[in-house]
Amino acid sequence: MTTSAENGRTGGRPAMQTPPLVSPQEWEAARERLLVKEKAETRARDALAAERRRMPWMAVETAYTFEGPAGKASLLDLFDGRRQLIVYRAFFEPGVFGWPDHACRGCSMVADQVAHLAHLNARDTTLVFVSRAPQADIARLKAQMGWEGIPWFTLTDSFDADFGVGEWHGTNVFYRDRDRVFRTYFINNRGDEQMGGTWNYLDITPLGRQEVWEDSPEGYPQTPTYKWWNWHDNYVEEAAPDKKWVEVSDAGEAAFRNQDANTRP
Repeated sequence: MTTSAENGRTGGRPAMQTPPLVSPQEWEAARERLLVKEKAETRARDALAAERRRMPWMAVETAYTFEGPAGKASLLDLFDGRRQLIVYRAFFEPGVFGWPDHACRGCSMVADQVAHLAHLNARDTTLVFVSRAPQADIARLKAQMGWEGIPWFTLTDSFDADFGVGEWHGTNVFYRDRDRVFRTYFINNRGDEQMGGTWNYLDITPLGRQEVWEDSPEGYPQTPTYKWWNWHDNYVEEAAPDKKWVEVSDAGEAAFRNQDANTRP
């Protein structure tokens, strides 16, 4: 280890002990050694997601009610016609630090991470936030913080307590089979730190990313890898993949697989 002069003792802080300086060749060798472990972690994460898709489901029998911009809404309404629903319990209500100007700082950071929802919607998945604040306050907060794209509903009953988010944040996942709703997964605490990106959200759903490379139970929907990707303003339901994008993604996938084969231990 070396001591960084720039990060030396300033303002009473101890000197920062930085890693050694090496040549480009040594740096690349170190990166390749770490890459082996990173690839193993990726494969383990994929295997965990596959196991998650085989989790048992729990039927939701209670008729929960929410308030939304259009008035009362049921849990079924929150799906917005899609098969999968992800519900994040955000703390924005009287008694929460920041009220009424802001939501919980941690929950606000989660909201700041949320990717464009068109990509989730294209995989038959809806994401919503829920809080106990009235809709007028939620609308004001969304406009103030730039969260207009996130559907955000008001809790009116025991939904939060019943699904483990009465006193702390958490993310519940549900699946809809016609008019029946099932709870399929739940994360909280540091599990919520990884949320926000399209891929991580899909990885906690029962159907996953719905691509052919995934290890999913028989009969689950799966489409060719990458082919469903699109610009967020260009998705058209049931549209065939763009031919040019198919060519580009096929070439990219082949290159990645060849590179992976060459670096695999």
